[in-house]
Amino acid sequence: MSPSRPQSRTDEVNAAAAREAAPAAHDEATDGDVVDASDADEDAAAAVDGHLLALLAQLDTVTAERDDYLDQLQRQRAEFQNYRKRVEAERRQQVSAGVSRLVESLLPVLDGCDAAAAQGHSEVTAVGQSLMVALSKAGLERIDAVGEPFDPTQHEAVTIEEAPAAAPVPDEDADAPDVEQAASEAAVPSDADAPGPADGARQVVTAELRSGFRFDGRVLRAAMVKVRTG
Repeated sequence: MSPSRPQSRTDEVNAAAAREAAPAAHDEATDGDVVDASDADEDAAAAVDGHLLALLAQLDTVTAERDDYLDQLQRQRAEFQNYRKRVEAERRQQVSAGVSRLVESLLPVLDGCDAAAAQGHSEVTAVGQSLMVALSKAGLERIDAVGEPFDPTQHEAVTIEEAPAAAPVPDEDADAPDVEQAASEAAVPSDADAPGPADGARQVVTAELRSGFRFDGRVLRAAMVKVRTG
């Protein structure tokens, strides 16, 4: 039994040493854990920042694509609206041209009704008036002629007659130049100014030989007229 006591004493010393060393090891382990935790937090923050940057880059890409698609959509919408307006204008023009040709083909009928009414055939007057009312609703209108200033864009002059000259006034001065002859020569129209007289002379429509018409604001047929100058 006596030899076992030294061994027990040794065990007690070792146990005491182990107890003394345990707090230091615990402190070292705690410091290491703190360092490891700090590094982990920095890594996590860097990962979050990288993820946010990636999300912002994706957002910029999506925004750019959205703006591009919106711009393309707006351009296509504008092109479609312009196409629709162009097609509508062409359609109206085609319809107007067709109606214009139809109205123009009926002008001889109106001329016949006017001629019959001028000869006293009153039974034709109602037909001509009814036809004119129907065509007026489509856009036809007569061109005013008699008493109006001559307009070459609306009137077609068939004959031109000079206004009666005023009675000459006797001149007591025998040496004075012949004023009447000079005025007469100045009033004679030149071929270059036909059908009108000299520049500045007034031209008035005195008679209408055939009616003129406008359709949809443009001259469909000029009126055939007589013109007096002076």
